[in-house]
Amino acid sequence: MSKPTPVTRRRFLQTTGTATAAVAWTAKSYARIAGANERIRIGFIGAGGMATAHMRTIKALKDQDNVEAVVVCDCWETRARQGAKVCDAPQVVTDYRRVLDDPSIHYVTIATPEHQHAHMTIDALDAGKAVYCEKPMTHTIEEAQAVVKKQRQTGLPLQIGVQSMSDDSYISAAKAIKQGVIGQVVQAQIEYVRRYGKQGPWRRPDLDEKMPKPNDLDWQAWLGPAPKIDWNPHHYFEWRNYAAYSGGIATDLFIHRITRIIRACGLSYPRRAVGMGGIWQWPDGRDLPDNFEMICEYPQGMTVYVLGTMSNRVGIDHLIRGYRGTLYFTSDGWVAKDKDGKVLAQHKKTGGERIDLHHTNLHNHLRNGEPLNCPPEIGLAGVVAVCMANESWRSSRMMGWDSKNEKMVPADTLDLPHTPAETPIGLASS
Repeated sequence: MSKPTPVTRRRFLQTTGTATAAVAWTAKSYARIAGANERIRIGFIGAGGMATAHMRTIKALKDQDNVEAVVVCDCWETRARQGAKVCDAPQVVTDYRRVLDDPSIHYVTIATPEHQHAHMTIDALDAGKAVYCEKPMTHTIEEAQAVVKKQRQTGLPLQIGVQSMSDDSYISAAKAIKQGVIGQVVQAQIEYVRRYGKQGPWRRPDLDEKMPKPNDLDWQAWLGPAPKIDWNPHHYFEWRNYAAYSGGIATDLFIHRITRIIRACGLSYPRRAVGMGGIWQWPDGRDLPDNFEMICEYPQGMTVYVLGTMSNRVGIDHLIRGYRGTLYFTSDGWVAKDKDGKVLAQHKKTGGERIDLHHTNLHNHLRNGEPLNCPPEIGLAGVVAVCMANESWRSSRMMGWDSKNEKMVPADTLDLPHTPAETPIGLASS
């Protein structure tokens, strides 16, 4: 095969659908290329609740970011048409591959149930498209590894939809921790708590369980790689309650929280992880816990605790504990204090957990090489943590990370030391 012809940014924006452009296109080249004012054209894959929020966002950013919605895809045509009205997209399709066939589209936003994320993202990268993929990046660890491999092969931008990464508090905290402001880090805690009504997490009390499948909904396409079953409105509308499509509390909620700690502490994969909880309150046919918590131990010598009750909304402080002090995340940034309450450092945040900022970051990345706020490597680290916790809950075993073979295994099958396997966080300057 001949060597791919290098492409300019203008040519990329004109011929995005080619695999050659995907291979030749690298983030480093963005800042050197003219034509940064060209309109960015976007395709939407998925038109449900979260996807609609993305469509409204892009419509609002149309003039500010010089972007436009081109096509909306959903395997339920009625939903696709509703979505197209939301974002003024001129085209509607029901097969996501038709979105990828359009050479005028520069990036796709994937907001589907998580069991569809991996193959859609890989197909989009293969088609030469940049991608914004909702969290979690994938349903499984193996899928996440495959996505990262594909992204590295193509060099195409991939933004993972953990919108809190567009809050600069976590990058700022990482710098302070690395400089030793709070000393050697030993522990972090964070939560995602809610209190649901009698229907329980992610149930729709008005759902008719005898609802027939809509005539214009392709049920087999919705199932995708999941086990084939007959039409079930509970699975379609309440998919976050079923392991075939979701990781529940861990992958839908904890991914937002653990990613913050991963960024702030410069973490990769847990050395060990445990997940605890159960279907304590709503035994209604769900096969994922309605209350959950997890602990991850990292090789640098720290643990991260995440609380996730869905029955009580009283939370806990979001903080990182070090030998010299504690870093507290607040509504407007963070403050680090020593054991006597003396302020060691503080930060007033810019940005926040906002979809518009996260998309704008991707737009700026495409135009001038601005670093992505949530690149795929961070997406992978988050998937590994929450999937290890979920597997611990399912198997009733502590899970460990086999770094040699890059996979999770029962922790008791590994010879893991009880001392840090890597340089402790924040130790160098403490």
